[in-house]
Amino acid sequence: MTNSSSVQSNFSIEFFPPRTAEGVEKLRAVRTQLAVLKPAYFSVTFGAGGSTQAGTRDTVLEIRKEGHDAAPHLSCIGRSPEELRAILAEYKAHGIRRLVALRGDLPSGYGAVGSNGHEFHYASELIEFIRAETGDWFHIETAAYPEMHPQAKSPQDDLQNFVRKVKAGADSAITQYFYNADAYFRFVDDARAAGVEVPIVAGIMPITNYTQLTRFSDMCGAEIPRWIRLKLASYGDDTESIRAFGLDVVTRMCERLLAGGVPGLHFYTLNQAGPTTAIWQQLAR
Repeated sequence: MTNSSSVQSNFSIEFFPPRTAEGVEKLRAVRTQLAVLKPAYFSVTFGAGGSTQAGTRDTVLEIRKEGHDAAPHLSCIGRSPEELRAILAEYKAHGIRRLVALRGDLPSGYGAVGSNGHEFHYASELIEFIRAETGDWFHIETAAYPEMHPQAKSPQDDLQNFVRKVKAGADSAITQYFYNADAYFRFVDDARAAGVEVPIVAGIMPITNYTQLTRFSDMCGAEIPRWIRLKLASYGDDTESIRAFGLDVVTRMCERLLAGGVPGLHFYTLNQAGPTTAIWQQLAR
């Protein structure tokens, strides 16, 4: 049994912007269901190179109109200072006070890092720019990788990249999802030893589909422990068993994280209400 009030103030939920009218309606229904959990805020992602930035903005503003705090993701890849300045001004004008600042995925055909002096290439540069342009207006979230960013040279280099983002002005961090709580706790210990004092919120991915999970994990470098992979694979097409097992595994991990003092949980919902709601209800019992 876990007291959910200890994490309620920093319990957050992530969506991706829908691309169709049907998706927009579906997400509205999902938000209505998840709003009952009273998360601190909803965040909204976007695609490589900001391909859905308009969708991100529209979704964030709709969430705001519904009376909830919302945090747009903002990527610097492929953007000029003028473009970023305009985006920041628009969000500020709408009263948005929180951003998730990321480098972003490299679009297909994107040139080598450092090929264009007019563009940003690292999240630390974006964070520094936001601070220079807007002062303390925005609460800036950045990304952290307990199991190392897939493009990092080494765990040490990855940790130093994280330190640079915090020194540039990040207020807190959200981790990539993981299924090994020890990796999270060790990363936090290493970050504290490196002088990082900001909250490091744990990113949580519910398990509902084995094929989808392995594809995502292979892309982002998140490890699925062997025992979990084998158990999921053994269920074949038995969706009910996969979801029941996933609910148990992720809930137990969240309980351990909460017991270990995690400052918050950030749920990657994939625009579904059920899995996140089920985990939260288990934690609140």
